[in-house]
Amino acid sequence: MKIAIAGYGLEGEANYRYWSADAANELTIVDERQPGREIPSGAETIIGDGAFEKLDGFDLVIRTAGLAPYKIKTDGKIWSATNEFFAQCPAPIIGVTGTKGKGTMSSLIAAIFEAAGKKAWLVGNIGISAIDALGEVGSEDIVVFELSSFQLWDLERSPQTAVIGLIEPDHLNVHVDMEDYVNAKGHIRSHQKDGDVCIYHPTNHYSHQLATSVSAGTITRYAIPDDGGVYERDGEFLQKGDVICPTDLLQLIGQHNIENACAAISVARAHGVSIDAIEEGLKSFKGLPHRLEYVRKFGEADYYNDSFSSAPPATVAALKSFEQPEIVIIGGVDKANDFSIVIDTIRSKANVKEVMLIGEIRQKLAEQFSQAGVSAKVTVLDATTMEDIVGYARQVAAPGDVVLLSPGTASFDMFKDFYDRGDQFRNVVNSL
Repeated sequence: MKIAIAGYGLEGEANYRYWSADAANELTIVDERQPGREIPSGAETIIGDGAFEKLDGFDLVIRTAGLAPYKIKTDGKIWSATNEFFAQCPAPIIGVTGTKGKGTMSSLIAAIFEAAGKKAWLVGNIGISAIDALGEVGSEDIVVFELSSFQLWDLERSPQTAVIGLIEPDHLNVHVDMEDYVNAKGHIRSHQKDGDVCIYHPTNHYSHQLATSVSAGTITRYAIPDDGGVYERDGEFLQKGDVICPTDLLQLIGQHNIENACAAISVARAHGVSIDAIEEGLKSFKGLPHRLEYVRKFGEADYYNDSFSSAPPATVAALKSFEQPEIVIIGGVDKANDFSIVIDTIRSKANVKEVMLIGEIRQKLAEQFSQAGVSAKVTVLDATTMEDIVGYARQVAAPGDVVLLSPGTASFDMFKDFYDRGDQFRNVVNSL
């Protein structure tokens, strides 16, 4: 079979390994830019502008997740590692999507199933590469697949259990528009069958739209008592009025994480997991790096790394997680997101004492804050390094303050990615 590996980053490299295992396949690496990863010796390549439009004659074009299907011109079939995994996986799949929170929900689900004695494969945007894990997954295992809109764009099968979290505008610099973004997310539900399960956000319009888009399977909202899902009341997780366990077993801060746990426990209960395993799973999961990660106390101020925040709703959730005085660091690459919800939150929270605006978007945001009448709290920082950013925060932080890196944007103007941004913040804070 003649196969094009379209996009040669980390996922493209995994795709090449997988499809080259069959000696009968003829592979060609295709990218519009010179790949940053080493190309295998002797590999055929098509590199340069317009490369994705020159793919007639290939039987299969394996697109990397961030490459939009509509950018590929071919008379063959467009496919992906995600589609291949769903087609070949012998184990049940729990798929999790949403704008933010899907990593935490996925990790909590996996931790609970592991506590129940099940081999849980955490794959997708988080955990290990799905295509690399495929050969090791057994039929008695469970797969928890964190699914971004990019992975879902052209998905031809849906997971047996779909979890749809809060959906808000994001990646609008890559998707055509919000409709394209939501439609991509919708594939987590659109191919479900009778007997499948969809658990979705209780109040979000888009989540409701996707959950109710097909009649097959059962749909249940989490975080409210109405549908039989898991919810929180008075410091306890409950289902149908029955107490499951105290919420303080959860090792994460913030109301949004209580809701994430409600989704995870709802999934576990739908699969018959015991309360003992749920309790152990909640206690064992300590949180993910770069998601409201506590770094350290310095000068009696607490420093938190929320670098994974690359959209305004994530910054709002982080801001709402604290009652102490907050110094929040916001900014980076402009992804055409609406920051009005962040500005409204900061206006309404008297404990936000300073907003540090950084990165490419800083002046644009400063104008928006000024127009909203909250410029008194804003400092535009022409910083070029994380040392400069943390150095200023250190100067203005007082005992009892929280210094919160929660940018609400992509990171590519100053950093390699959000991992690099968070790692640098952590390293600089730890060096104080």
